[in-house]
Amino acid sequence: MANVFIIGGAGNIGYRLSSLLAKKGHTARPLYRKDDQEPSLRQIGAEPVKGDLTKLDTGSLASLMAGSEIVVFSAGAGGKGGEEMTNAIDGEGLKTAVAAASQAGITRFLLVSAFPEAARGKGLPASFENYMRVKKMADVALAESELDWVILRPGTLTDEKGSGLVRAGLAIPYGDISRDDVAMTLLEIIEQPDVSRIIIELTGGSVPVREAMQRMAAR
Repeated sequence: MANVFIIGGAGNIGYRLSSLLAKKGHTARPLYRKDDQEPSLRQIGAEPVKGDLTKLDTGSLASLMAGSEIVVFSAGAGGKGGEEMTNAIDGEGLKTAVAAASQAGITRFLLVSAFPEAARGKGLPASFENYMRVKKMADVALAESELDWVILRPGTLTDEKGSGLVRAGLAIPYGDISRDDVAMTLLEIIEQPDVSRIIIELTGGSVPVREAMQRMAAR
């Protein structure tokens, strides 16, 4: 069974992943910031860890990660706080987490990133271009590390109930995917260590999640 440290553990995807991990007998250690987030995380069987990514340095975060075997980074500013928060969480936060994982002796690192075509042509503000730039540079920082990394780039996220069916590949057409199915995909990657050092684009589709990740492991 895996011991998984989840940065962004109280967020939409991190919370879902924590629940799935606990149900499968894994240890989920979601990082949370607000006191009112802890009870619900414990209720789903997680072992929450309190900490604010924007205030933790490498050593402090490494101490919180100690004992875990895998790090999942699903944190994101989500457009709140403008470019400053995007830079701090999606950008510098990821770099701190990569350095902390290395310091803590953790080699496996999964990153939830952004689909390259995300929201193109929808008239979004200039701050969105900064978001995409920061996300890409975060991908670069992880891919250039010596960690056993996987970068997952889901399409537009929805709150629809997960179907367990996806389309995954190195490059696929843009589309939607439920947060449930993203969490299920992360669980499969955790349980399939042969999925390694690869960037995976992900949308809803017709292939069972497990089979889709087995195909990615075979590449």
